[in-house]
Amino acid sequence: MIERYSREEMAKIWTLESKFQYYLNVEIAVCEAYAELGEIPKEDVLILKQRARFDVKRIDEIEREVRHDVIAFLTNVNESLGDLGRYMHVGLTSSDVIDTAFALQIQASGKIILEDLNKTINSIKNLAKKHKNTICIGRSHGIHAEIMTFGVKLCSWVDILERQKENFEHALEQIRVGQISGPVGTYSNISPEVEQITCKHLGLKPARISTQVIARDYHAYFMQSLALIASVIEQFATEIRHLQRTEVLEVEEGFGDHQKGSSAMPHKKNPVLSENLCGLARVIRANSLVALENIPLWHERDISHSSAERIIFPDSLILLDFMLNRFNGIVKNLVVHKDNMLKNTEKFGGIVFSQKILLTLVSKGLSREDAYSIVQRNALDAFNNHEDFKENLLNDKDVMNLITPQELKTIFDKKAFLQNIDTIYARIL
Repeated sequence: MIERYSREEMAKIWTLESKFQYYLNVEIAVCEAYAELGEIPKEDVLILKQRARFDVKRIDEIEREVRHDVIAFLTNVNESLGDLGRYMHVGLTSSDVIDTAFALQIQASGKIILEDLNKTINSIKNLAKKHKNTICIGRSHGIHAEIMTFGVKLCSWVDILERQKENFEHALEQIRVGQISGPVGTYSNISPEVEQITCKHLGLKPARISTQVIARDYHAYFMQSLALIASVIEQFATEIRHLQRTEVLEVEEGFGDHQKGSSAMPHKKNPVLSENLCGLARVIRANSLVALENIPLWHERDISHSSAERIIFPDSLILLDFMLNRFNGIVKNLVVHKDNMLKNTEKFGGIVFSQKILLTLVSKGLSREDAYSIVQRNALDAFNNHEDFKENLLNDKDVMNLITPQELKTIFDKKAFLQNIDTIYARIL
């Protein structure tokens, strides 16, 4: 079943209408700071807040003539303010408005991402609780290794995603900075006190220093946190894709009653949602590289970063919002084939018990090298000739001279692999 999802809330933050509203919020907050310091009559600021308006079409019309988006915005707003327009943009430069408004957009988007992360983590936890003791095979190099549980696999996902949530929270807090410092950041025509009050009103921290722009390592760090989240989602989606392969078939994405998997082959149920997530992760990772390229600006500022940021930030945040919601839907609707998981642990007559046999033979007095050789020849015979590993051991005098049939039966108990599952769960859940 494909989940339903609306990205309108996130997308709305990055519309032109929203961007200019954030610009206006910053400009009004500066006026309020001036009023708080007694430099503008408070009653005038109240009237200014009521009158201040903008129109995106009108801004576009003005920008076609002046070729400057902030000037076009201010010109349009001043058309609604009359004489009160003299209080707008006093001592500021364009980047004061742009970068501070940008920080507000990022914070608003960050709240949505955090909600998405919490929902997704909770869904994985619920699935992990359900499958705490669901026996499955663990794999290394894609090859059967030893028995584990599907729940433990999911606990690993919880650990990874919770860590990325912590990274994201730190990056979001780091970038919660604004600036109202004027040309080249020297406060030449505005007081640092105005910046302090303005940022407080907006829920931001003043940048420790700004050079007409906020340093772009902040933004690159934030974008890296998005790329990390996208990459671990791809990690989980890749696992689902492998486990859904026909010859494995341990899990499947939910499949709707009227869903079709192929235009040519009616039997097909493909992991299309997970494949989709793997592709989108590549886009966000690529965007994070652009953010790194934006760090080395010329001198105190240039605007080479601006055009790229208008693409990579809304695209990455909207995509990640979508990815987290899609993955949450996959987890909630995941079909888990317990019988196949169990059956896969028993291939070649329990070949995955080889280490337990090895350790038992060593405990009986054999050298590790001799024990390894004995176990390996029986295991590889089962593997290469489609034999039964357990039967091979029962027919091997070198083994049965040291291990009784009853001991062998005890060694082949799957539950022995699960004795420390509670410890893992106590750490994660």
